[in-house]
Amino acid sequence: MSRPTPPSTPLVDTGGSCTLVGAGPGDPELLTLKALKAIQAATVLLVDDLVSDAIVAHACPTARIVYVGKRGGCKSTPQAFIEKLMLIAVNEGEQVVRLKGGDPFIFGRGGEEVEHLRAAGIAVTVINGITAGLAGLTALGAPLTHREHAHGVVFVTGHAQHGNGGAHGRPHQTHWQQLAATARDAKLTLVIYMGVSSAATIEQELLTGLPADTPVAIIEHASWPQQRHAVTTLDALHATITREGLASPSVIVVGDVVRGVALAARAPEQHPRVASDASPATGHRHRLGQAGSAASAGVPHTRFARRG
Repeated sequence: MSRPTPPSTPLVDTGGSCTLVGAGPGDPELLTLKALKAIQAATVLLVDDLVSDAIVAHACPTARIVYVGKRGGCKSTPQAFIEKLMLIAVNEGEQVVRLKGGDPFIFGRGGEEVEHLRAAGIAVTVINGITAGLAGLTALGAPLTHREHAHGVVFVTGHAQHGNGGAHGRPHQTHWQQLAATARDAKLTLVIYMGVSSAATIEQELLTGLPADTPVAIIEHASWPQQRHAVTTLDALHATITREGLASPSVIVVGDVVRGVALAARAPEQHPRVASDASPATGHRHRLGQAGSAASAGVPHTRFARRG
């Protein structure tokens, strides 16, 4: 991370402020109290694409709400323009909230925005939110870490960074083979954001270090009413995403902790958000993965459900 340069000219205190707020994964009940208070106090809100309307509804009726959607693979508001809007609003004396899905500091470009604002002489407050990688697997009744199965967790992006990528201007790529070997040796859970479009490559590279029957969960729209998920094995990751039509925004969780989804499914009365093989809400049954590999991983064959 580059070190922000101090502002060349100190700015006059206009009474404005800027707060980066994590809106969480989507469910408004997962919003923190501190985030709620900041949203209610804001006079200007710059809102990301993945923030639910129910959360924006907490804003003051007189607040100006500007939607600055950013989503991988879709047309997005340029980052430089968003940063310019924040600077202008703060210098006009506004109480600015930059409302981001998940957590601002986990693949939310919050670090870049903080650097830019501080370089302009503006103090920034950051309020954390629950990230989708945690909320997604939790919604299926499984943890990210476990004393026996996972001694740590790695949050990693599946989307190559374009722009100023490396010494030769190429995109920064994740070293999946090295990551697979580390995850195997250190018993780590991998949580992959923005990885759906690169699933074929991710699968191929991870298989160099992880067993083919490593359990995998793909969660689309984590914690939203329209949440869908699939549980399969690593060697069927890309095929499962393609067959079930899973798309962005999704998180991919790789590791033995995903076996916990099957355990949760055996006690549906204790985990009402985890559908049984034939969902009472939809009645749908979908096969996931390949029967042999899924069975050997302790992964149920019919683990695809739409939340009611």
